[in-house]
Amino acid sequence: MSQRIETDICVIGAGSAGLSVAAGASQMGARTVLVERAKMGGDCLNYGCVPSKALLAAGRRARIANHSAEFGIDGHATVDFARVQAHVAGVIAAIAPHDSVERFQGLGVTVIQADARFTGPGELVAGDTVIRAKRFVIATGSHAAIPPVPGLESVSYLTNETIFGMPEKPTHLLILGGGPIGLEMAQAHRNLGCEVTVIEMASIAGKDDPELVELLRKRLCADGIRLLERTKALGVAAKQGGVSVMVEKDGIAEEVSGSHLLVATGRAPSVEGLGLEAAGVRYGKKGIEVDARLRTSNRHIFAIGDVAGPYQFTHMAGYHAGIVIRNALFRLPAKVDYSAVPWVTYTDPELAQVGLNEEAARQQHGDIRILRWGFHENDRAQAERETEGYAKIVTLPNGRILGATILGPQAGELIALWALAVSKKMKIGAIASLILPYPTLGEVGKRAAGSFYTPKLFGERTRKIVRFLLKFG
Repeated sequence: MSQRIETDICVIGAGSAGLSVAAGASQMGARTVLVERAKMGGDCLNYGCVPSKALLAAGRRARIANHSAEFGIDGHATVDFARVQAHVAGVIAAIAPHDSVERFQGLGVTVIQADARFTGPGELVAGDTVIRAKRFVIATGSHAAIPPVPGLESVSYLTNETIFGMPEKPTHLLILGGGPIGLEMAQAHRNLGCEVTVIEMASIAGKDDPELVELLRKRLCADGIRLLERTKALGVAAKQGGVSVMVEKDGIAEEVSGSHLLVATGRAPSVEGLGLEAAGVRYGKKGIEVDARLRTSNRHIFAIGDVAGPYQFTHMAGYHAGIVIRNALFRLPAKVDYSAVPWVTYTDPELAQVGLNEEAARQQHGDIRILRWGFHENDRAQAERETEGYAKIVTLPNGRILGATILGPQAGELIALWALAVSKKMKIGAIASLILPYPTLGEVGKRAAGSFYTPKLFGERTRKIVRFLLKFG
């Protein structure tokens, strides 16, 4: 016999987006139901951000152990891959209680662990429970998109959902896809002692500034990662206990063999089995269609996070949650603003971006200024011997900051200042006049900002003014 629940808000999906809405709504006094068919915490905790950064951290430790001679420290890392994976699992376990059923029940949320399916525009079935709600929020996330490569369906391959549970270290990891996931996993496994080949149809890190991507490309190649860019995968086959990929570049075919294959060719929105047609919710290949207030074609149903796009980042899931809370609970017409969305590829060095890159800025504004400052000119970077990369800032001629790209150590942390600057439409003088502690990596951005004034400050006109004033004592 089915149970019936009448509630204020029902959230489908207990990933980053859904958990944020459920926690906020319940603590603000709304009767809240949360439905999740799999693991609490969703992709980010179990298969994405958390395990990938934990694996990257392990790989970085191995790299440091193997490359410290210049500090006067000799050593060599011995990698126990099973223990590395135990480290990854331990990090997930440490964070899991924050996303657990018990915690959310303690916040007053009714948690139902079952598949969810709409049976009408205002009704949902989850297991043996029928839920009617004033507002629904779809936060079902995304999953690995599997490309139509012949033979892929007949071989054993890895995705982000399975790569973090391998007990044995790959001898040679083949990676389809040179986006953030592919590059991060390539470098992590290379640092842990694996041979790695990345196969990418276009250019690696295709959404980032090509100028800085070129530096990252050189670093990855120097690390021993084989990059096959502008290369098409023609077919996949099992081979001698491993896998082979037939590839083609410039009309020349080649067979690439490895022990394991990771498919990292992007993400697809998780909309299957939700009964969206019955709910009157329009969707397509890119996910659920939403307006600027994140409302679907059914105005009582919102969609947020990866399933709604356009940016599939955990921090965007949290941002979407805030927009929905304001709309669904407070009836405020809050709208999304994507003008200052930062993102980071957590390679070493890290690659971070916010706002417009050079190409986009030229297309939109024509006349722009480009400011650069290298980490090799930063004393802290020199002390730590991490001098690769630089900050590249894009402004209007009047100094308004349009965007920033940083390749270098801790770029993901350093981009925060520029995200604030872009979101608040600040001018470059605000950064140039900052007093920052010395020695810090943050000075790279400040020095880049200061270079905006160099032509005028040290030009002949300034020299004449100074010489004239000095005549009077």
